[in-house]
Amino acid sequence: MWAAFETAELGHIVGLSLTVSLSATVVAAVMGLPCGAALAVCRFPGRRMLVLLTNAFLGLPPVVVGLALYLMLSRSGPLGALTFLFTPGAMVLAQSVLATPIITALVHRAIEEPWQEYGGALRVDGATRLRSIRMLLAIARRSVLTAVLAGFGRTVSEVGAVLIVGGNIAGYTRTMTTTIALETSKGNLGLALGLGFILIGITVAVSAAAFVLGERR
Repeated sequence: MWAAFETAELGHIVGLSLTVSLSATVVAAVMGLPCGAALAVCRFPGRRMLVLLTNAFLGLPPVVVGLALYLMLSRSGPLGALTFLFTPGAMVLAQSVLATPIITALVHRAIEEPWQEYGGALRVDGATRLRSIRMLLAIARRSVLTAVLAGFGRTVSEVGAVLIVGGNIAGYTRTMTTTIALETSKGNLGLALGLGFILIGITVAVSAAAFVLGERR
């Protein structure tokens, strides 16, 4: 089943998939955690519209995101001078765009209840709304962890956007998901299934490790 791949090539595909997906998840978490908490805690004009848009973007079509980024990063696009297209960095960007609304929306929902329960006490102790965010994230850490894991699940399973902006270049931008799509189209179903099992195993292992770490903390 694995005769079509050398060990080094398979290792590179798996390693690149993990590197891109974990990097995108970190980027999405850095943006989504504070933004989601701020939407729950702060009150400002246009807040309800932002909450609505964040939840609406949960179902962003990956191929549309990939196409939009392709147009922006292509040579004739506004960011073409960066020569970012068909690189792992472009893949990280695409996955981050898809995962950020998920983390933001889930964190917003996770922080609303702790803020209603503990917000008054935090304000009495002198904490501003923005300074309360860190404490609230700690209080709702299990729900926050679930949000981050949901973001990781979005990134590691992505195909369409990654295929468009990455180009599925062998040895450079080929990931497990794009390889599965390629091998399926070629009729190598055994190889595609094998990579699918590896992908599922990695996802389960990462989720289990994060859960155990959260329980210990």
